[in-house]
Amino acid sequence: MPLSENEISDLFILLNDHYGYDFSGYAIASLQRRIKRFTSMNKINGFPELKKRLDDDPVFFSSFVHELTVNVTEMFRDPTFFQCLQQKVFPSLSTYPFRKIWHAGCSTGEEVYSMAMLLNEHRLYDRTRIYATDINSDVIQKSKEGIYPLRFMQEYSTNYILAGGASSLSDYYTARYDSAIINNHLKKNIIFSFHNLVTDVSFNEFNLIVCRNVLIYFSPALQEKVIELFYNSLGMLGYLALGSKESMLASKLKNKFEVVDKKEKIFKKIV
Repeated sequence: MPLSENEISDLFILLNDHYGYDFSGYAIASLQRRIKRFTSMNKINGFPELKKRLDDDPVFFSSFVHELTVNVTEMFRDPTFFQCLQQKVFPSLSTYPFRKIWHAGCSTGEEVYSMAMLLNEHRLYDRTRIYATDINSDVIQKSKEGIYPLRFMQEYSTNYILAGGASSLSDYYTARYDSAIINNHLKKNIIFSFHNLVTDVSFNEFNLIVCRNVLIYFSPALQEKVIELFYNSLGMLGYLALGSKESMLASKLKNKFEVVDKKEKIFKKIV
């Protein structure tokens, strides 16, 4: 069910009024795909029906926002990225007495816990604070709980090994019935909280910012705005890690970064 420009505008106003979410800079094609999927699953016929349901039903509205904002994720997604972090970023992080890392767009937390596991294996975790943020309050709550379907652990274990994990993934969770519960030790230095990359400002100075496969959903202008936010949030010689389909090439700030790894899209702030 593709929406017209006027319908999209009305939808943006509704989302802003109800949740304070500013979707105006998001890539329209991506939003149209997600809206089409949502309306098809819920058997919605036309924008008037969609708008009425969003106005009248808070639970329906929440599920709609969830569909628009949740990104696909998994533990140690793209294992070579985590290999690269350990080889090219962790040695620098180890030189700091205390480290601050920001996972922007953390979704349900799998990649945040992946990072925590590797930091633990490099003896960096105890003096590291990880700030994991997302625009979706529901996934933040799931991240805090750290409970995942046990059936996924075999695939995640394979990813962990390919990423260069030095132990066993099962050391980091407790299996209970059909769930894998992340150990409390991995949660103690992680702060999960709401943050809107579009409207919120920098809130700390970081040694590493990870924001993978989020910018692809933004328009070029909004991508530039977010990269500027990350630049202002990084300390000198801090690292920025983007997704495999994302780039700094079009950014006016590209010369303020050095390419650490072209394939894995890892950059270092040098100016």
